[in-house]
Amino acid sequence: MTTLAKTPARGVDLAKIKSWLPTYGVYVAIALLILFNIVFTPNFLTWSNLRIQLIQVAPIVIVALGMALVIGTEGIDLSVGSVMALAAALIPLYLGYGVAGAILISLVAGLAVGLVNGTLVARVGLQPIVATLALFVGGRGLALVISGGQLKDIRNADFIFLGSGDLFGLPVLVWIAAVLVLIVAFLVRRTVFGRRLLAIGGNRKSAELAGLPVQRVLITVYVICSVLASIAGVLAVARIQSSDASAVGLLIELSAITAVVVGGTPLTGGKVRVLGTVAGALLMQLVVATMIKHNLQPSTTEMVQAVIILIAVYVARERKTR
Repeated sequence: MTTLAKTPARGVDLAKIKSWLPTYGVYVAIALLILFNIVFTPNFLTWSNLRIQLIQVAPIVIVALGMALVIGTEGIDLSVGSVMALAAALIPLYLGYGVAGAILISLVAGLAVGLVNGTLVARVGLQPIVATLALFVGGRGLALVISGGQLKDIRNADFIFLGSGDLFGLPVLVWIAAVLVLIVAFLVRRTVFGRRLLAIGGNRKSAELAGLPVQRVLITVYVICSVLASIAGVLAVARIQSSDASAVGLLIELSAITAVVVGGTPLTGGKVRVLGTVAGALLMQLVVATMIKHNLQPSTTEMVQAVIILIAVYVARERKTR
């Protein structure tokens, strides 16, 4: 009598799911949230609503791109919101000299902040959270001093076009964010600088022993992050058509860090997921918009965001321990 070997039933492969979640989980979450809104949220698929969501998420994407580079080196930058405020304070002061000149001065200010942050981290040896905390507080204070604590309206039509105009059917602000995404993705994946950045984040001591210019790369990363934050600040002023140094960029560092973590970039460095960062920003924007549409309290939104962050960090930790 022949005995038939029993083939074990295939169950759910939890290990495979855990390895899959950090990379693709954010996209599944976006798809499910979109499906929920299509079914339960009136007018969700209207162009006016989609346009608003894209405009609101674009500055977060821009800041998150810089944050992803910093986190890729196992760092953090808490000063990005203050850099946005500083850019917002400078725009009305120099807009009379031309749009290009005002924007350039704002970007130079961001570059200066990045140089300070990068120098404190790379050469002085301060922990990134400590180094950038100083400008997190002082940067916004400086912005308030520059602006005199006053909200200033912007009337320049050419400048306003950057935040409110359309190009080929899409908001200019969205086009700018998309171009920056492509530039950062190319920088990370196709350049020597990108490879060095990831090597430093993976093991800084080994990178130093290998002769990589660690200090120069770290300073450059913080400069890029601050310049991107300045761009986001300029665009925020153009969108709201006023400069309010006390409000522009407020707490955006938390949104940016959340987008990066949820998008699959580990806080331990050594990896940067650019498209994942964009997806993380979109997911958090969808979460906020969905809760607003369904009349939930802001405190509930914050708790949900906190849960999402904890899940993302847990999944990343599980993947690293395997």
